[in-house]
Amino acid sequence: MASKKESDKKDLEKFRKLLIQQRNQILQNIRETKEQMANPQPEEFLDESDIASTEVSQRVILRLRDRERKLLDKIEKALKKIDEGTYGTCELCGAPISPKRLESRPVAALCIKCKEEQEREELDYYE
Repeated sequence: MASKKESDKKDLEKFRKLLIQQRNQILQNIRETKEQMANPQPEEFLDESDIASTEVSQRVILRLRDRERKLLDKIEKALKKIDEGTYGTCELCGAPISPKRLESRPVAALCIKCKEEQEREELDYYE
């Protein structure tokens, strides 16, 4: 039977691989977007509605890439925490973040209790 330490090490490696896969996918998406933006369709073959549609699509893609860039920052931070030995610890209260939460959101920096509190505060702020 594996010791708790060995089990934790396997879990960390599993999360590291998952985070690296996510990072690689985001970087691939960014490369593809840059290529698409660098080689747009010649406007001489497009009518006004095609041009407008293309511009809307580009704005949506850029917004998506901006969200991915933010996720990329969180991934890098999570990988650094794995290296430092602090991965899976809530940044606010210091409690362990549940493995279920980390499996569903590997970049989670807060335990569920602190995250819920943060969201309540945000709701109160915007009301």
